[in-house]
Amino acid sequence: MPFNKPLAGGAAFAVLTAPASLALAGTSPQLDHDAALRARLGGRIVGIGLRRAAHDDAVREVVRLERTTARMRGVKPRRGLHAAAERLTTSQLLRRERALRRRIGGLRASSTASPALQAIAACESGGNPSAIGGGGVYRGKYQFTYATWASVGGSGDPAAAPVAEQDRRAAMLYAQDGASQWPVCGG
Repeated sequence: MPFNKPLAGGAAFAVLTAPASLALAGTSPQLDHDAALRARLGGRIVGIGLRRAAHDDAVREVVRLERTTARMRGVKPRRGLHAAAERLTTSQLLRRERALRRRIGGLRASSTASPALQAIAACESGGNPSAIGGGGVYRGKYQFTYATWASVGGSGDPAAAPVAEQDRRAAMLYAQDGASQWPVCGG
């Protein structure tokens, strides 16, 4: 006796109840290959059509999370996200989904920039942490020079530093000198 089981993304899938699913589980080893898929389908094993629907649902979610991550990092999403996700198995997609959710949580936690610094970053680089301007002189989300970056303890290329480090060093600079380090965007 089938019933509808809601899944992530608002989709509903018909799932077979226990006696029929037990019979199906013994018919093909492929149906039992993915514990993550079983969890997504409420622990029940079903045919190829529903497996494909669950895969498509996971592809859409991974692409959405990849785009969210890129937006939070201030970069453009890489090209061909959907095609790349389509090539992954359902269990690979579910692992990627978990990793992306962790990354987004970390990005939210590290986004400690004050509203003033957020406005400066938006004006200086459009919030892009890998931005390079002024013929290569100004680098990163806050358009540091190498000297200014070093003055707040940074080493290497500011544009190559993680976003959290750029936010932290900009906060240090802002605490020392206020908005005067950003004469156009800080005032």
